[in-house]
Amino acid sequence: AECRVLNHIPTCTCIRRYIGDPFTECRLQPLTIEPIVEEVDPCDPNPCGPNSNFPRVIGDRCECSCQPQMIGSPPNCRPECNVNSDCSSDRACINRKCQDPC
Repeated sequence: AECRVLNHIPTCTCIRRYIGDPFTECRLQPLTIEPIVEEVDPCDPNPCGPNSNFPRVIGDRCECSCQPQMIGSPPNCRPECNVNSDCSSDRACINRKCQDPC
């Protein structure tokens, strides 16, 4: 501690980085350790599912969208068809879309 007498009045203060009562005991101030905050990625694991575009983090949420030519909504993006029986009887499955075969 550093002490001075001014007008017959003692004044004491703890030196820098020390705390306590300077008239009895100053002790080293404990270090403040900041907690490590891990950022949470809302897109990990990827919630978008197959046939979806790469997920985008927007604020604290994950945004998913289906790839072009896919129908439905994530996580259930899918082609319109895989086989002819997925289409109505007057259509055929061509390039994963139900189309007029003629």
